[in-house]
Amino acid sequence: MRISLGATCALAAALAVVSPVEAQQGRAGFAVLQFEDGGSYGQDKADFRALELGIPELLAARLSGHPDVRVVERGRLTQAMRAHSLRPAQRIDAATASRIGKSVGARYAVTGSFADFYGKFRINARLVDAETGQILKVVSNDDARMQDRAQLSAIIESVSEKIVGAVGLPPYPAPGSHATVPADAITMYSRGLLLESQTDRTQAAEEYQRALTASPGFDEARAGLQRVR
Repeated sequence: MRISLGATCALAAALAVVSPVEAQQGRAGFAVLQFEDGGSYGQDKADFRALELGIPELLAARLSGHPDVRVVERGRLTQAMRAHSLRPAQRIDAATASRIGKSVGARYAVTGSFADFYGKFRINARLVDAETGQILKVVSNDDARMQDRAQLSAIIESVSEKIVGAVGLPPYPAPGSHATVPADAITMYSRGLLLESQTDRTQAAEEYQRALTASPGFDEARAGLQRVR
């Protein structure tokens, strides 16, 4: 798996370091790591590279909407990766995900891959026990009725719900409550993340603004625009 330390600084999300009080309330901490393009066709390669950043960022945002999950600042994950001397092109396997997860106090780590075959889109998310390094489950949008690239927002929502269920947390209070974001807007947002990771703030702002124009309720794009302005 390709992974850029600079990209992770701007883009990866670590979910909660859990305090004793939070643990008693059933909250679980996750570290969501960069995903890998497992083989995609039908779009520009740069767009697929950008989705390696956009998909986990949006997945982390959806997971954070669960009342038993808490999001911490994005910089924590980058610091942990640097502390483990991870190389820019190093693949994140289960053992590596476990080490990173433990170092940020997460109970679980999530990594995975995606593939787009001319509009047929699949996400495979690997749920790793940060304590043992064991892959607990691989969840995917395996329902053929939810594999159209146009459904990318709903696909990410579905995968987040399956991850929550896999660790034994109760369902989201209002599943599917996030506003649907057009797939093109997600691609624009992802390009903004990639440009931001490359410190091209001007071009990143343009992509975030395009994503917002296409989807005015796209909160993550609005947050990205605020970061780079």
